[in-house]
Amino acid sequence: MRRFAQVALAGCLVIAAGAARADETKFLKSFKGNFAGKGTVQVTTDVPNVGVSCSFKSNATSTSLSLDGNCRGLILVTRAISARLKVSGGKYSGVYVGSRTGPAQLNGSRSGNAINLAIRWAKEVNGDRTAQLTVQKNGADGIVLTVVDRDPQTGKSVVTSRIDLRRS
Repeated sequence: MRRFAQVALAGCLVIAAGAARADETKFLKSFKGNFAGKGTVQVTTDVPNVGVSCSFKSNATSTSLSLDGNCRGLILVTRAISARLKVSGGKYSGVYVGSRTGPAQLNGSRSGNAINLAIRWAKEVNGDRTAQLTVQKNGADGIVLTVVDRDPQTGKSVVTSRIDLRRS
């Protein structure tokens, strides 16, 4: 009887792991497509926000998500931006390219309709090398990208970037 209970429990865990993987696959693939939108970017906490217009192409598989795009601000300034994420066992990791400090490391996990990632900048930004990036689904056709950093003057969290994208 004990052996049966162990086998039954193991079977339930395998089924649950398969269901979680299927759920992650569906979630990741919902990001696939072309997106465009607007937002604001604040390079450091001591300078004003700059309005930006962005366009991204997103590709997704059962174990990865990539966002490649451009954001334009101040009429002539354009910056290429990309993020490459891989998921394994519910943990996300990858690289963000587009920061003036160089490629940044990303690590985190999903909570509901959002991927919450710790950023490790290549060099100090706002007095340290850490910030938070959230990649959040907004309905069936939207994505919100939000970066939160710490203001070195006040110690408070500040939204330094928020870009609202819609499937185009």
